[in-house]
Formats: sequence, C-alpha cells, structure tokens
Amino acid sequence: MIQPLVYSIIATLIVSSIALMGIIGLVLRKKLLNKILLILVGFSAGALMGGAFLHLLPEALEESNYSLVILSLLTGFSLFFVIEKFLKWHHCHKGECNIHTFTYMSLVGDSIHNFIDGVIIAAGFIAGIPIGIAATIAVIAHEIPQELGDFGVLVHGGFSRVKALLFNFLTALTAVLGAIFGFFLSKTLEGIMPFVLPFAAGGFIYIAASDLIPELHREPELKRSISSFIFFILGILFMLAVKIAFE
Repeated sequence: MIQPLVYSIIATLIVSSIALMGIIGLVLRKKLLNKILLILVGFSAGALMGGAFLHLLPEALEESNYSLVILSLLTGFSLFFVIEKFLKWHHCHKGECNIHTFTYMSLVGDSIHNFIDGVIIAAGFIAGIPIGIAATIAVIAHEIPQELGDFGVLVHGGFSRVKALLFNFLTALTAVLGAIFGFFLSKTLEGIMPFVLPFAAGGFIYIAASDLIPELHREPELKRSISSFIFFILGILFMLAVKIAFE
C-alpha cells in the first residue's frame, strides 16, 4: 500500500517544479508570452474537463451511487468557489484591488489550492495508477498557465523576479504535503475515499468553467479564439487518449 504514496510524492514534486516555469517569464517578450498563455489556458481547460468527466466521475460512479457522487461533485465545486471568493485566489484582472495586499493573499490562496491538488493526486493513485496519472496530468495542465500568471502577479506586486520565483516554488511544495496528508487520511478514513474523486472533479470543473474559459472569452481576435478552442478540444482528446491507453 506504500506504492501509491511513493507515486503521489513523485507526481506532486513534478507538479511543484512547474512553479519554476516563471523563468520563462524572464526571457520571453510580453506579447509572445500572452500568446503562449492563451493556448495553454485553452488546453488546460480541456484537460480539466476531460479529467473530470472521463476519469474521475466514471471511477467514482463505480465505487458509489449516483446521488452521492453528484452531491460530492457539487460540494467540491462550491468549496472551490469559497476558496476563490474569500481568499482572493484568482488574479486581479482589472487592477481594482490593493496589489500589495493581494500579493500575499494570493500566496495563501495558492498554498491551499496546491495542498488540495496534492490530496486529489493521492486519492487518484489510491484508486489506481491510471486514475492517479490522469489526475496528475489534469493538475499539471492547469498549473502551467497558472504558475506563469502567478509569477507575473508577484512581480507586479513588488517582488523581485528571484523572490517571486522562490515564493512561488515554496507555495507549490504544499502539494507534496497534501499528497502525504491525503494518503494517511485515506488509511484512517477509508469510507470517505469514494467521495474524494467526485469532489476533485467538482474542483476541476469549477477551475475550467469559472477561471479558464472566461479568460478565453476575453480574447477579441477571431483567429486566436479559434486556436484556443482547438487546444481546448485537444486537451479533452488528450485525456481521452490517456484513458484508452490505460484501459
């Protein structure tokens, strides 16, 4: 039973290392970075939706009844809403907030979010290696554009680029703590595990529908909108390919 813990720690270390992608922000021009981010946002939205509907929910329905799965999904969706609303997790797009204060609130919110990601990944590997891999890919997909954005927010809030990179990485490491916590929690409270997967699916759906897809809608240029939609579909197809490969 120790194997899922090892896989979970390795997976969350890989996820945490994505925070170092802020280095890309040091070398790319802002215009080019924005183009890359739009594509990544489209792909990650698709991967999150694919991870929720093609992997987590079908697995949960095999372990529990329909009503409990839907209730857990709605709980996960609602909790992610609360985290975003009260901890100011998402970025201040319109510049209407106190940037200095938001910078530190963003670090707190990101730490909690990454911790939950670690719990989700651990729950996935406990359910089975294919589910764990799918959960990890879904987390990685939305972490890439988010970590690049987080780096920009910290720099904009007054951090030096080196300090922003360091703090972003430290908050990302809370995913490892989440994985360890999730693993040992599952050993103590095995009865809750059938609810963790739909709970995670609710969180994935919330991130895709409430944070990422609205970003795609903000793009006024038709050509770039079409390309982001194509990558959204590719994200779903990628998760479908993972499902087929492991079945």
